[in-house]
Amino acid sequence: MQIQRAIITAAGKNQRQLPLQTLVDRDGQTKTALAILLEEVIDAGIDEVCLVISPGDQAAYETAAGHLANRLQFVEQSEQLGYGHAVWSAREFAASQPFLLLVSDHLYVSGEQRGCAKQLIETAIAEDCAVSAVQATHESKLPNYGAVGGRLVPARRGLYEISEVMEKPSPTQAEQSLLVPGLRAGHYLCFFGMHVLSSQVMELLDADLKENESSVHLSSALSRLGGRQRYLAYELDGRRYDIGDKYGLLTAQLAIALDGQDRDEVLTGLVELLVTSRK
Repeated sequence: MQIQRAIITAAGKNQRQLPLQTLVDRDGQTKTALAILLEEVIDAGIDEVCLVISPGDQAAYETAAGHLANRLQFVEQSEQLGYGHAVWSAREFAASQPFLLLVSDHLYVSGEQRGCAKQLIETAIAEDCAVSAVQATHESKLPNYGAVGGRLVPARRGLYEISEVMEKPSPTQAEQSLLVPGLRAGHYLCFFGMHVLSSQVMELLDADLKENESSVHLSSALSRLGGRQRYLAYELDGRRYDIGDKYGLLTAQLAIALDGQDRDEVLTGLVELLVTSRK
């Protein structure tokens, strides 16, 4: 399996402006969230990147991408018909090849030298199959994410055979269908905002669109993918940060700063802030 293309979705009604916001990266450089995400993708060895955007947004995204703008192709999602439809909109770009899929409102901090996207791509290549990145997530966050159930692949740390995929399950649904041996009580494997998927996903999304023209969910296609081919989940060494959450951009900025060259300076500032706020 070779993964040379990435699709990043950025057309959601509540998502469009988030990647255009500015942060300071781990090297102390001011960049947009989009530029930081693109660097993650390119550092993973991706040659071509497609942004799925709303009509009229291309100029803003080109500006936000900075010197990386020449690496981008754009596809417009003409109608808001769900996340699955946004992915399907880039089917011609994917061109029947496996691809890396990301959402534009997440940023990542790796727990090792390799970035999160590179960890995922190398796992997909080694296993020669589709792999979704997951993170153990408290049940209070289930309304925000798709989730999977499954069991550990023998002798493989953090790698799971997927038995069930559900879109934003309730805690009751998760307890009934998504329990994974070894996770802490009240925690479930939720999507990380990052997948390596095969071209069969586009076929499944196309079928869903023909059956339901009002809304198409990626989770629905993924739930059927395992019936067609080997499909795994992988718990990366890293954390995702949803910049669309309340204080999400602040949390992402702190995580990136504490992972970077100015960690001591940031910690000193936080301690001073905490002392001052208690007066």
